[in-house]
Amino acid sequence: MGSVKDLEVVKKPTKNAMGVGRFHFSDRYSVFDWGEMPDKIESKGAALCLMGAYCFERLEERGVKTHYRGLVAENGKVVTVEELKQPSDIMEIDLVNVFRPKAFIHDGKLEYNYGAYTPNLKNCLIPLETIYRNGLPEGSSIFKRLEQGTLTIEQLGLDHYPRPGERLSKPVFDVSTKLEEKDRYLTWEEAQKIAGLTAEEVEEVKSLLLKVDKMITQIALKADLENEDGKIELAFNPERKFVVVDVVGTLDESRFTYNGLHVSKEIVRQFLRKTDWYESIEKAKMRAETEGLEDWKKLSKCNPPMLDPTLKSIISQMYMATSNELTEKKLFDVPSLSEVVENYKKHSQPR
Repeated sequence: MGSVKDLEVVKKPTKNAMGVGRFHFSDRYSVFDWGEMPDKIESKGAALCLMGAYCFERLEERGVKTHYRGLVAENGKVVTVEELKQPSDIMEIDLVNVFRPKAFIHDGKLEYNYGAYTPNLKNCLIPLETIYRNGLPEGSSIFKRLEQGTLTIEQLGLDHYPRPGERLSKPVFDVSTKLEEKDRYLTWEEAQKIAGLTAEEVEEVKSLLLKVDKMITQIALKADLENEDGKIELAFNPERKFVVVDVVGTLDESRFTYNGLHVSKEIVRQFLRKTDWYESIEKAKMRAETEGLEDWKKLSKCNPPMLDPTLKSIISQMYMATSNELTEKKLFDVPSLSEVVENYKKHSQPR
């Protein structure tokens, strides 16, 4: 079980062959590496499932290999988005092996052993999240990292300090860990080392990231959305060829804006950043890093709050409306995305 979707194993992968699995997308949501939050967003799971399926189908048309096999319809048949008659929250996928790095303490610091990952390993998840950035909207982690000094404008390829809302002249690529307790940004050299990649494979990762970015940008434009940034995950198939896995192009994996307003999970983050809970988890993460502790959540002094009910309803409609417009298939009975965004603007205005 993941924080927002559950995995059903239909057929286990072996050392040399992929298995078969099914993602059951839930209405749960997760932010700031916390895991499952206390409430749910209605129909979010089905909306994410459809957006992800649509993007996978478009990638396959462009010759990009994915682990997507189809959507599971009400009658149990595996179908395409076009063949679907009503929303589905179940996606069938190819499965690969997952080798989790082993955590240990070295000189009082938490570290991870990635010894399983070598240039010969096949049929496995690559332990990285790769990120593209076309813009730097408000809330982008880039600003926090620049303030902390863990990132420089030179590393971003910029000749000036960026401002929130700035569009980049060309995409910036980023990479972080995937299988650690807390996502950790890496240099590409560090990423290559822990994942056991060759220099040529690192370049292929970047090439794939650009292809996915361009495809999502084109799809987003149909709904008048700007594709600000997003992430993808990759695996090696039994021939050690790259396969795009997990899910791409959804409001959880990508950060979209509509006339400068967020249309993504960022709305949830913005609401929660104003709470005592957020302050508590930020302090917990810093303390855990200082003391070399893996489970930082135990250090948080309070539990996450529920979302404002009206805001939660608007976010639910936002997921469904975006799915309708990105897939060009109206399977959800909700207002248009432009109407939902207007409702969000009215709700978020100071009273």
